[in-house]
Amino acid sequence: MSGPLHWPPSGRAIPDLALRSPVLVAAGCGGTGRELAAYAGLDGVGGFVTRSISLDPRPGAPVPRLLETPSGLLHATGSPNPGLEPFLATELPPLVQSGVRVVVSVVASSLQEYAELAGRLGNAPGIAALEVDLGAPDAAAQGLLEAREPATAADVVAAVAGALPRGLPVLAKLRPDLARVVETARAVAGAGAGAVVVGSAQPAAMPDGRPAGLSGPAVRPLALRCVTELHAALPDLPVLGAGGITTTADARSFLAAGATAVQIGTALLHDPTTAARIAADLTADQAADNPEETAR
Repeated sequence: MSGPLHWPPSGRAIPDLALRSPVLVAAGCGGTGRELAAYAGLDGVGGFVTRSISLDPRPGAPVPRLLETPSGLLHATGSPNPGLEPFLATELPPLVQSGVRVVVSVVASSLQEYAELAGRLGNAPGIAALEVDLGAPDAAAQGLLEAREPATAADVVAAVAGALPRGLPVLAKLRPDLARVVETARAVAGAGAGAVVVGSAQPAAMPDGRPAGLSGPAVRPLALRCVTELHAALPDLPVLGAGGITTTADARSFLAAGATAVQIGTALLHDPTTAARIAADLTADQAADNPEETAR
């Protein structure tokens, strides 16, 4: 193969975001990116979504923040991050230098903060897209803007898209809520989202009653159903599937359901090579299906 293939080979592309594979590292599950270097690195993945960045530093929630469950992971992290300026100074440059497509996840407590984040990130070199986390199951408990209602989600996306330079796409990350996902996706697409990510955690609780999220294999069937429904209702809207993807077969099922790409999250905490292995398998699939493109 003379060079990396571009995904998707035909149709369902995310506007202004070319990917070299349909596998991205999900927000918060790849650390700063350096943590994966000792295992499989970022060379083969289509993109790396950073941990969620806020304007000001966030220390995170009290421990314990993570607990394993029989089919997933409970988490109440509080979105810890160093804040925008330290991120731009210390975390973004190594990611950009690695050559991976960098998607910056953002969280905020108000529309004004979202717009300020977008405006400042939009001028930073090397960023391929912004992902707006609209599906945090415990947003209110974290002091973040609660954006579960379609109208509020659309307002957030409009604030972010309006502050970004032209050509930098916005990905809207939605909770896999089957009753509202199509309505919300339609609203954020109308507000300027170039794609939606379906597979944020399901609302849950820690053993002590604190609000938390549930991720991992337990939510995969629901996320897959949401992708299927979204693709049927809004076939022209690119969808990234996430939620409990641990094998290449899982990823193939999301792509077959209409997803443009997938994000690997919780599985990386068990096996940090998961995203790279699945990306290699899917790239091989594409090469086998498109031998003429591979030969170029």
